Amino acid sequence: QMPMTYYTQKGKWDLPPGFENGFNTRFSRKIGLECMSCHNSLPDFAQGSENKFNALPEGISCERCHGPGSIHVQQRSTGVNVDTSKYIDYSIVNPGKLSIDLQFDVCQRCHLQGNTVLKDGKSFFDFKPGMKLSDHMSTFLPRYKNADDQFIMASHSDRLKQSKCFINSFKPETESGSLHPYKNSLTCVTCHNPHVSVKVTGKEIFNNACKNCHNNSKENGLCTETESRRAKIQDNCVSCHMPQSGSIDIPHVSVHDHYIRKPMKKEEVQKVKEFIGLYSVNEKNPSDYTKAKAYIQQYDKFEYNVVYLDSAKIYLSDKTDEELKKNFELLVHLSFIRQEHEQILSYLKRLGKETVLNNILVHKSWDNQNAWTLYRIGETYYAKGDIENAYIYYTKADGLSPHNPEFKNKIGATLMAKKNVPQAILIFESILREDPKFIQAINNLGYANLISGNTVEAEELYNRALKLDPDYESLLMNVAGLYIYKQNYKQAELTLKRVLKNNPKNAQAQQVLSQLKTLK
Repeated sequence: QMPMTYYTQKGKWDLPPGFENGFNTRFSRKIGLECMSCHNSLPDFAQGSENKFNALPEGISCERCHGPGSIHVQQRSTGVNVDTSKYIDYSIVNPGKLSIDLQFDVCQRCHLQGNTVLKDGKSFFDFKPGMKLSDHMSTFLPRYKNADDQFIMASHSDRLKQSKCFINSFKPETESGSLHPYKNSLTCVTCHNPHVSVKVTGKEIFNNACKNCHNNSKENGLCTETESRRAKIQDNCVSCHMPQSGSIDIPHVSVHDHYIRKPMKKEEVQKVKEFIGLYSVNEKNPSDYTKAKAYIQQYDKFEYNVVYLDSAKIYLSDKTDEELKKNFELLVHLSFIRQEHEQILSYLKRLGKETVLNNILVHKSWDNQNAWTLYRIGETYYAKGDIENAYIYYTKADGLSPHNPEFKNKIGATLMAKKNVPQAILIFESILREDPKFIQAINNLGYANLISGNTVEAEELYNRALKLDPDYESLLMNVAGLYIYKQNYKQAELTLKRVLKNNPKNAQAQQVLSQLKTLK
């Protein structure tokens, strides 16, 4: 993703969501399957990659809401028709005729964003309209005390379901035999026609949805606002009860809060919020494994708060070998984040290295879960200085996920450590044939050429990498090394000072800079 976004509501350019507060990853943030599966129709995705697409559709298709259409087309083409005023046409999904829960699932597959945990064996390809979303994924959001006014952009269904309007209108027992179950409840389509943009939907459509129940009778709720205030806002229910405000995750965007209620008092808004826990919006009782995975992902993807890691551990038992085997990948992930290398090695010892390599971590998947676990174990061995075992696990990870340049890059790094520079060069070159801008491989290839005596090639590669990221710390250290090799100590000093300006705690840069003073 490029590090620049145009915000249409305010007509301004700024950093994309998540790039603020020192987290600007330049051009390296991956647009993966999870992102693309909602911002487009389902793509042709290369399994074994993180973000390689063979082909991309050009927009949202009918099938995202109506399911596969081939049977429907075949029946209509052969003259098989259904009187849809009396019966359900089962050759295609009509969300208007689904149960209330299943209709919500069609919408909240994408209009409920958060911390989405896939169920074992499931991918972002698997859910189809008419299916139960919780059979495929569980989406978590953090819950806070005294933070009722704070919400993320795509949390419409979560906020709506907290509203008394929804709670009091939801009558599942009336669904039986109804051709249009959603009419027995307040749902997304009560206000939103999926085929008509909200920008051209008149205010009266939204207000009439309110007035169908709140008809200003004593039984159904009198409007308590003053006549002058109501006249000023033209009796617009939405402006008071679904106020427009910014979301906590996306800047320069305003959205109507779908938590329908009386306006909050100022003293309520100003209360200090307190974290309660992660809550699954679309699944009432997620498993302990799912909850543990949610807490790990919350730390990994959204907020580096150790509270999430402590919470994850509560749900992950390793007391018996059976529990360890069941929770192995999450336990490795948790220990990897905490840099508990000995703990990971103890898990391996208990289950047996050969069992892990040949029986447990052997599956290819769209999310590359087994491959990432192998990679984390490889990183553990590498950190311990065990290059041979690191090489084994990196290679196994690459076998399950052959389009992930990070895995191949680590194989190249271990080959360098084993003094097999020619083979490492071949690995780095293979990465760059598939991803010419993978800066870690450019940097490593430059270093491999430098120690092979190819200084001209090394300098060209370093300059190529600097154009991609002029602040990449490892690259700048290598550039400083090249200048020292060429006895250009002044440029080496300037480069090291640049490193220390960005990271004053870089001990290696401090040491080399100190040594340079003795060479002048």
